[in-house]
Amino acid sequence: MLGPAGGSGRSTIAGLLAAAFSCAGPSVVLDTTPRLASPWPYWCAAPGEGLASIPPDRPATRKAIQEAASNCRTPEGRTWQALTDHQSWSSAPLSLPEDPAAWYQLAAAGGWQAVVADTPHAVAQDVISARCAGRTGQTASWCSLPFSVPVLSAAATGPGVQALQIAVKAAVAEGLPLQRAVVALTATSEGRQPSPVRAAAAMLRSHVFSVINVPYDPHIRTYGMSDSHRIRPKTLAAGYDLAGAVVASAHQVWGHPLPAARTPAPLSSDARVASEKVPA
Repeated sequence: MLGPAGGSGRSTIAGLLAAAFSCAGPSVVLDTTPRLASPWPYWCAAPGEGLASIPPDRPATRKAIQEAASNCRTPEGRTWQALTDHQSWSSAPLSLPEDPAAWYQLAAAGGWQAVVADTPHAVAQDVISARCAGRTGQTASWCSLPFSVPVLSAAATGPGVQALQIAVKAAVAEGLPLQRAVVALTATSEGRQPSPVRAAAAMLRSHVFSVINVPYDPHIRTYGMSDSHRIRPKTLAAGYDLAGAVVASAHQVWGHPLPAARTPAPLSSDARVASEKVPA
């Protein structure tokens, strides 16, 4: 999950995707945002032990990783999970790994089939900062993981799509795999989309794999992904559309069925992986 700016609906779309993927197999949201900036500790129906229970300096078992995950439920009664930080708000912040390969290894060890990474960084800012510093940015690193399909989320407003267009320009300039990206335009009110949003959606369809419109949902606007049984059926249907587009994009690039993902390389004790060890 990538976004052009804050408030772009990344976490909501991540939850809708994980809920939709859960009909096919175990799915999880990786909450890579620091605790006090993340909604996930408040959205989970049954909190797990949390990320603090997974020691960064020694291997973790699948059982320990599963116990760290929190459970969320779909309106149909299925369970999907979220790996987030459930410590008290006043606890010292966790030192979360920055390298996406570390999160990928954690998810692989946990045994999930579908993994949705909820990221906090702004795409254009990350791309430009990385280019100026002569390093690989977070966006490029996430996109380099096995079978990764970038999902760009933006508010369906004039400012929202303007920020999205800048992010797309930055991604094109950096050579990121936009051709397999899925865009989610999230409505912020009832009614017809503004004309700038419709025009932006038409323009984006020539650059990305798919553009999906997510309708306005007053429950999500107020409560987020908590109490999922109150989410509107149209919103849940949009989540299935997004999941279908992600799977179709992956099949177009890597074939059907998808080959087995590579086993991730071992991580060092400081939870960092050299760039050459990240599977392509």
